[in-house]
Amino acid sequence: MLNRWLFKHIDNSALVVFRILFGMLITIEAWGAIFSGWIQRTLIDPPKFTFNFIGFEFLQPLPGDLMLWYYGLMGLFGVFVMLGFKYRISIFCYGLMWAGVYLMQKSSYNNHYYLLMLLCIIMLFLPAHRNLSIDALKNPSLRKISMPRWVWIVIVLQMWIVYTYASIAKFYPDWLDGTMPDILMKSKEDYWLVGDFLQKQWIRPVITWFGLIFDLLIIPLLLWKRTRLIAFFMAVFFHLFNSVIFQIGIFPYLSLAFILFFFPTEKINKWFLRKRKPHYDKGEIIVPSYNKVIIAVLACWFIIQISLPLRHWFFQDNVLWTEEGHRLSWRMMLRSKRGSSYFKVVEKGTSDTLVVKKSEYLSKKQRRALNSKPDMLWQFAQYLEKEYAEKGKEIEVYIDARVSVNGRPLKMLIDPKVDMARAEWSHFGHNDWILPSDLD
Repeated sequence: MLNRWLFKHIDNSALVVFRILFGMLITIEAWGAIFSGWIQRTLIDPPKFTFNFIGFEFLQPLPGDLMLWYYGLMGLFGVFVMLGFKYRISIFCYGLMWAGVYLMQKSSYNNHYYLLMLLCIIMLFLPAHRNLSIDALKNPSLRKISMPRWVWIVIVLQMWIVYTYASIAKFYPDWLDGTMPDILMKSKEDYWLVGDFLQKQWIRPVITWFGLIFDLLIIPLLLWKRTRLIAFFMAVFFHLFNSVIFQIGIFPYLSLAFILFFFPTEKINKWFLRKRKPHYDKGEIIVPSYNKVIIAVLACWFIIQISLPLRHWFFQDNVLWTEEGHRLSWRMMLRSKRGSSYFKVVEKGTSDTLVVKKSEYLSKKQRRALNSKPDMLWQFAQYLEKEYAEKGKEIEVYIDARVSVNGRPLKMLIDPKVDMARAEWSHFGHNDWILPSDLD
């Protein structure tokens, strides 16, 4: 029964068109980072230190302007994906290069960057180059108009997980009472033509509940034929609103591209592939000899995808405060944090105390991220310890960090009595040098 369900063949028009759109969008993401100055601000300007994902310190920005060439090459691979040229190699190279930059720095962390890394992994294994591609043109034996149904399931289930966890995360007091949506709208008070409009009293409850309900129900509504068209227009409005107001890159348009997988093949061919006839409707069941391997890999993948966003429940205190388990969990636009931090260096054997001038080590962007992130505070303390050790000095590092969550009063984040140069970092448990919060 499982084999019949997973390996029944369906038309691949949605996947083929999605590959073209996906290739175009990832090209825009790479080349857009060059022309917008993002690479300059994030990977070139920081004078001394890069906040890697802990354990990936060996990944460092290339010197000089080489990161611009890096992104230029990555965008070229995106073009190759769009054209279906050397597809497997191209998507692998783009995904590898993207993962390298993602793990290299987290001062610009975004859930959408993580999603793009996952999609590159998924697309590497999908037969998205079997039609309308240079690969299929050069090798006609590669050309097919069908795909096994598990391909469709993987795409839809992955996005269902993203949307569902994004909705579940909003079930907490500061979202439900409108505090967080109000903060988001106030930050746009001077924005373009709509800043004043976004401050109207009725906007806050609309955003509160529309955002939560949309994330929770959009996939089921798209799956049901009777509500599909309504869901489509809801998605267009939702994602274009996010794109215009929050300027979150390609993610809104990538999300709209996924809607292809919910419409009938006849519609997709009519809209995008007018010359492609006929569409596939045989419904053959072709079970490969390695079907058990496919099933096992899919099971492992989705167990991980479902488990990762839940891990913060196993850590002490509130994830909004500790940040432990926040990344890789689809907690999007859920908190606003501001803070300040001071690093005090004491050389052992002396009573001299030096307050570190962070601007000598970090860019403005890095300093802003550092102030409210315990792991980044710990990383910078470790860096200071190593720098002084290279000079033959043994030091202690103490941090005075105060953070406000969602407009609350500033409160001490790190235990100021702990020598952070000697503190341990726990990947899988709570770090006791983070002081308790007063969050519910």
